[in-house]
Amino acid sequence: MEMIQQNLLNIKSQLPNHVTLVAVSKTKPVADLMEAYNSGQLVFGENYVQELVEKQEALPKDIQWHFIGHLQSRKVKLIAPFVNLIHGVDSLKLLHEINKEALKNNRVIDCLLQIYIADEETKFGLDEKELNDILSSEEFKNLKNIRIIGLMGMATFTDNQNQIKKEFQNLKAIFDKIVTLSAVEGQLETLNLKLETLSMGMSGDYQLAIECGSTMVRIGSSIFGTRK
Repeated sequence: MEMIQQNLLNIKSQLPNHVTLVAVSKTKPVADLMEAYNSGQLVFGENYVQELVEKQEALPKDIQWHFIGHLQSRKVKLIAPFVNLIHGVDSLKLLHEINKEALKNNRVIDCLLQIYIADEETKFGLDEKELNDILSSEEFKNLKNIRIIGLMGMATFTDNQNQIKKEFQNLKAIFDKIVTLSAVEGQLETLNLKLETLSMGMSGDYQLAIECGSTMVRIGSSIFGTRK
């Protein structure tokens, strides 16, 4: 069990202060999460709604829960009372649903919009035009119970470091463009848009992601060991 503590210390020693570590704990037992928690880790990411709900009920209440899987609209209500950040939002329809459930819980729920940067059919996400269309729409501006705090994306699953780097740089460029539009030109100035987080990088590529500008990394197997 001490392996988790050691892995966490090793990873945190490599992370700059401005980078948030999300410990990806899907399929891992509560005991493993408690070891990470007792080692000072407070931010955990889960992929499955039911598993997230069960762990949230069982574990300390100061944990920050991130939902990092592909979220179905009908399941938003189950995590809306407590979730701290929803990664991977890729449609206006899903934003509407999150907004609706956040309102019922008298909350504003932070979200990341997922951008499609990989050369893979299995990945989800918006392209740059779809991103701009959402952020500039009146419909989006009227969603008072969500807040877009950043973008996220997943690189292609490949050993080709040059390709991964290009994809990360592409996402950083899109992020910078949106930040400029909202801050300097005021074109996207709206209360529910405050871009400060760029989430990219996982166990295999997080160091490269940080070099390319990531401020949030999602690390599972390098902390908890490979999933069986």
